[in-house]
Amino acid sequence: MKGDPTHIGFPAAATAAGAWVGLHALAIFMALLLLALIATVGIWRHVQRGPRVGQRRWRVVALVLIGSGSALFILLALLLQPASGLTEFDLALSAAVLAQVPASVVRFFGWLTHAGDSATRTVLALGVGTALLLARRPVLALGFAAGLAGNGALTTLLKHAFGRERPLQPSGGLTAEGYSFPSGHSAGAMVAFGLLAYLALRLLPARWHLAALCAAVVMSLGIGASRVFIRAHFPSDVLAGFASGVAWLALCVLLMEAASQRWPRG
Repeated sequence: MKGDPTHIGFPAAATAAGAWVGLHALAIFMALLLLALIATVGIWRHVQRGPRVGQRRWRVVALVLIGSGSALFILLALLLQPASGLTEFDLALSAAVLAQVPASVVRFFGWLTHAGDSATRTVLALGVGTALLLARRPVLALGFAAGLAGNGALTTLLKHAFGRERPLQPSGGLTAEGYSFPSGHSAGAMVAFGLLAYLALRLLPARWHLAALCAAVVMSLGIGASRVFIRAHFPSDVLAGFASGVAWLALCVLLMEAASQRWPRG
């Protein structure tokens, strides 16, 4: 019907919301990053002040993360339908970022995004895996390498399953190939830097633990945001990459902990 607000108003509202978010994209990203760091520090201090958390409770946390990450991914996948308004939101946000974000900011994110390239993750897997083997930590070495490789395979499978086209040609002379949903850089950064933080908690002195967690948060969110600022992905692609990455990361940590309990000398 011509006067039905769900027929006209909802896509228009999604477009207006996307344009507003894109207009304030840099400020919103900085605010979210700050909130994430504050939450990380707060949770860490709470855990440190409280009683020792047992293996069973950590398993529950991992299962909750797997479930919530999977649920968020499924929700975003369902919202890819044309009637949901998600596409209008994504397009408006990308257009506003192109029009409003300074070129210097785009260049910075264009540099940062390379930290999430598949080649970077491959070098990281080889380097960290070799170091762990030399330190006689074969279970952790295998888990780290398998975690990164498995995430790459899963993301490729999901991309071909949904077949979503990318928004625009990236800025700054960068190139992006393949399908868009979910963002491989976002999922890969979440898994790679999340597993590095996990290894830091397992192997490094306690004074480095909080710094490792904060660094993982900064790198994961920064690389994910870079995909939006250089227009290689829609925002929903990045959020879906984070969702799948969190679920896969939690599964990897759960399995690595179980393997470490099974083979403690490893």
